[in-house]
Amino acid sequence: MSQVLDTPPPPPTAPPADDDLSALAARHGLTVSGARPTLPDYVRQLWARRHFITAFSTAKLTAQYSQAKLGQVWQVMTPLLNAAVYYFIFGVLLGTKRNVPDYVPFLVTGVFIWTFTQSSIMAGTRAISGNLGLVRALHFPRAALPISFALQQLQQLLFSMAALVVILLCFGVPVAASWLLAVPALVLQSVFNAGVSMIMARMGAKTPDIAQLMPFVLRTWMYVSGVMWSIDKLAKGHHDWPSWVVPVLQANPAAIYIDLMRYSLIDSFHASQLPHHVWAIAVGWALVAGVGGFIYFWKAEETYGRG
Repeated sequence: MSQVLDTPPPPPTAPPADDDLSALAARHGLTVSGARPTLPDYVRQLWARRHFITAFSTAKLTAQYSQAKLGQVWQVMTPLLNAAVYYFIFGVLLGTKRNVPDYVPFLVTGVFIWTFTQSSIMAGTRAISGNLGLVRALHFPRAALPISFALQQLQQLLFSMAALVVILLCFGVPVAASWLLAVPALVLQSVFNAGVSMIMARMGAKTPDIAQLMPFVLRTWMYVSGVMWSIDKLAKGHHDWPSWVVPVLQANPAAIYIDLMRYSLIDSFHASQLPHHVWAIAVGWALVAGVGGFIYFWKAEETYGRG
């Protein structure tokens, strides 16, 4: 009995190393909670939730004006009222309509296309920070949120385009085969908008105050994008500008997509106002913003909703 009691206890077993635990977890198919998936897996997850993205964007669009008596009519009235204000200030008071054929269709087209980009970026800025409850409660690829908001703005633009067609016809712009070019122009702009929305969504998730700054940035961007005036005609009246100003203004992505839509819809605008390289620049901006914005957003996937 004394011999048993005097036997020293066995040495304590060393805890398994972290590498051993990682190997054990990987062997049984366990992964880190909230870890960022690979880029191909992330794309597949987004595609699997495409029905959620479309349903979420449609629900947001329907609820946007649910408290207003005119309801969805405001989807068209809001950009039309903005165009009326810009017409009075810029077209009448500042005289920018001089030497611009079909100025009302010119202006309304610019306002509608600009509003599409502006609203997509503003919605994207709040996509994560404004939906933290959803982000923290459910597991899904977070890029679904800025993409769905960009899709919501595209749906709203399509309502406005119906009103734009009526305006074009009322002001004598004939239906032309070039109107079909509006489809690829909108596709490229939608890709660009979604990409910038994802960039702003990541920035807004980390620094929510960006949402307060963006209206001033977007307003400045609007004024240099030729929404209310023709960049080419303004440049001809300012020969003292540095040589780089006009090319920079013309390569501005917002101005590019506005020019494409004006070219597609307004026949009198075709001949001299659209350089041949505009389509190439439009594709380039869509690829840079769309692909770059998606990767930039994906790289911070595991951080959204924390803190």
